[in-house]
Amino acid sequence: MQPESRPPARESVPPFTAMALQLDCTAVNGLSRAEAQAQMLKAIARINGAIATSAGFTRGFAGTDTKLVVLPEYFLSSFPMGESIAQWRETGAIAQDGPEYAALSAVAQAQKCYLVGNVYEQDPHFRDLYFQVCFIIAPNGNVALRYRRLISLFAPTPVDVWDKYLDIYGLDAVFPVLRTEIGALACVASEEILYPEIARNMALRGAEILCHPTSEVGAPGLTPKEIARRARAIENMTFVVCANTARVLGTPLPAESTGGMSKVIDYKGNVLAEAYTGETFCANAVIDIDSLRKIRALSGMTNVLSRQPLEVYMAGYAGHSISPPNTFLENGNVRVPDRAFFIQRQAAAIARLAKEGVI
Repeated sequence: MQPESRPPARESVPPFTAMALQLDCTAVNGLSRAEAQAQMLKAIARINGAIATSAGFTRGFAGTDTKLVVLPEYFLSSFPMGESIAQWRETGAIAQDGPEYAALSAVAQAQKCYLVGNVYEQDPHFRDLYFQVCFIIAPNGNVALRYRRLISLFAPTPVDVWDKYLDIYGLDAVFPVLRTEIGALACVASEEILYPEIARNMALRGAEILCHPTSEVGAPGLTPKEIARRARAIENMTFVVCANTARVLGTPLPAESTGGMSKVIDYKGNVLAEAYTGETFCANAVIDIDSLRKIRALSGMTNVLSRQPLEVYMAGYAGHSISPPNTFLENGNVRVPDRAFFIQRQAAAIARLAKEGVI
């Protein structure tokens, strides 16, 4: 008999501080590529100072080093407002080997932290598209993880070019998890926190901390995404570190619409720290990965991750197709649609659900 394969023993993780840095976002809509790049680099320089100062305060409060910093969704650019895919790719999407990533890598190195953020990014394998990407940069400056958002109403995703994407990157790149000395890190982008399957796939690959860059409507009560964050933490037995934008500047929208709600949530759904409105580092808390690992190893009703009959769910999904993949592919080639296509595709999905009696 072959010996049983076991994962290598994991070393103990000393407690550390995780910070959701709530920052203003300045839009690049209407700028030239050169102007947009200059504005992005200025924002990164400001972020470096904000992390350095904030980490100093948290070290004084808690006595632990800040080893994980999560930035808000599209903190460098805001979002497209009517631009075509080609136009936004040129203005709002950064290159993988561009100066923006080089500057962000320098921040991670200078602050000795894992730096997480969300940007629009060009992809050399899909030269007519862009993807919305959550990145994790390691303290050595390497971009150690890229998660490309899977569900978006108005932006291209890997699902749109599914077969070609899998041929290039494989399934591990669809649900990537980064194992580090501070725990196993994964990312969920913005409204994707509403879709349990995404976080569950990360958890099944070992994720212990879900990093959630978002830019969402702020409210004093329980919003759908706020409920979902706590639910994802409980059902997957993970920490959630969520960074929301403070203000979105430079668009016709009221700037304060997204303020507040950055937070750190533990694996029981408890909010460990939460930010009020405005730019702030107050959403920071001490993370104890060893305690999570002990809880995950215990038998009992509350160990929900160990009690999942996945095969039953797979059978339930079989035969259903709501929003099919590959809608950008024609004979293996990428076809770039106009913006109207996205609403037409959703209308077709709704019609399909009605025909099947789902709605």
